[in-house]
Amino acid sequence: MKVGVLGLQGDVSEHLEALEKLGAKGAWVKDLASLAEAEALIIPGGESTTIGRLLEESWLFEMVQQRAKGGMPIFGTCAGLILLAKEAGEQARQTGQRLLGLMDMEVDRNAFGRQRESFEQPIEINGLGQFPGVFIRAPAIRKVFGKCEALAQLDGRIIAARQGKLLATAFHPELTGDLRLHRYFLEQVY
Repeated sequence: MKVGVLGLQGDVSEHLEALEKLGAKGAWVKDLASLAEAEALIIPGGESTTIGRLLEESWLFEMVQQRAKGGMPIFGTCAGLILLAKEAGEQARQTGQRLLGLMDMEVDRNAFGRQRESFEQPIEINGLGQFPGVFIRAPAIRKVFGKCEALAQLDGRIIAARQGKLLATAFHPELTGDLRLHRYFLEQVY
């Protein structure tokens, strides 16, 4: 199985290392040809507005949408969670941020504060148990609807969700050394 990691901006190498440790073949995705070769995709953390703009400039935006609608598994972390959402409230409207609109959820882009409010805290994930949560200028999911289901919460805010072959986390599992979420993506979502 070949899992692409969107390599336009963000924690690309950390996701590739996690995939390698699990025996999956990871590949940088930065153009239409590399996306076409991928069987699954990880959209890493970074800056969601920048990643979204680069998706459009590289002609990948619509192709990611099409591949997801055709059944491609996608795992979005932090900024990736924001891009997967159908709604991102006033913040997205003010910046003109375009969303992939693939998951039935509404997100709050900087729910846990700015960069200086970043933190680490153990969290409880349905089906996985306790997990080390690394939150860097983290978003949160305001609500899930339709077929989207919440997998984890912190302080009453949803921080992980799944919808079919789509998985999203507000935190950065690639920075923890704990491979269980990447394994979950490969085994349960894929």
